[in-house]
Amino acid sequence: MKSYRLTHIEELEAEAMFVLREVAAQFENPVMLFSGGKDSIIMFHLARKAFWPAKIPFPLLHVDTGHNFDETIAFRDALVEKYGAELMVGSVQESIDKGLVVEEKGINASRNALQTVTLLNALETHKFDAAMGGGRRDEEKARAKERFFSHRDEFGQWDPKNQRPELWNLFNGRKHIGEHFRVFPISNWTELDVWQYILHREIEIPSLYLAHERECFERDGVILAKNEAVPMRDDETAEMMTVRFRTIGDMTCTGAVRSEAATLEEIIEEVAASRVTERGGRSDDKRSEAAMEDRKKEGYF
Repeated sequence: MKSYRLTHIEELEAEAMFVLREVAAQFENPVMLFSGGKDSIIMFHLARKAFWPAKIPFPLLHVDTGHNFDETIAFRDALVEKYGAELMVGSVQESIDKGLVVEEKGINASRNALQTVTLLNALETHKFDAAMGGGRRDEEKARAKERFFSHRDEFGQWDPKNQRPELWNLFNGRKHIGEHFRVFPISNWTELDVWQYILHREIEIPSLYLAHERECFERDGVILAKNEAVPMRDDETAEMMTVRFRTIGDMTCTGAVRSEAATLEEIIEEVAASRVTERGGRSDDKRSEAAMEDRKKEGYF
């Protein structure tokens, strides 16, 4: 008899697809958060596979800070056009213009935290009752506390000390009016798993992830891409560096790493040997010891 064995990547894929199908079964109006980063990209492809040959039964929602990398936006638009996906965009600039949030001032000003208000407004406006995200437990200690189905109250806030148990693969999506859930289908994946899956399934990614030459400068140990959203101090000097990005969020807080990894195989080797966490180059996570948890309590991703 032929044995049926899955690789660990195939087991993770099957688990994520099961969670995606549970969302479609339990919720009336789910949405998939899409940043254009590698995690949301594989979420998109997992959803395509989970519901094939039907279309993905929910839209994508991108919260655009207005300070995203051009390569990210170009990749997002090309993916949507190629696969005919439904994309909704929440604009942080629009939230600023309406006076809903106040833009930070100063040399280290960032719009990253302002995304929370834009996200919560979009969820409330469209009455989404579940928002799927590409958060993984290995990224950051606050994300390690999240369940697959993570409850949010009527204000969109998260209480890490009051979460529902998840026994085996039983997910409790019950909620009251106004409440919603954040769902994390790839919680159990690691950064290395993500790259191995991208290689295994030959998934397209933004060029930012591959080593390339870019004009950058270093501030407080973080290599930032030179751009109009990040004013440089008089004592700072930009230079051409060979870098790549391990995360591709808002340009004002997303750091690059010096790297020569220009292929997926080389990225996998680099990540396997790295002793620095994936978000080690994110200045937004360095603002305080509990920066991510504080943002998540307020409704962040």
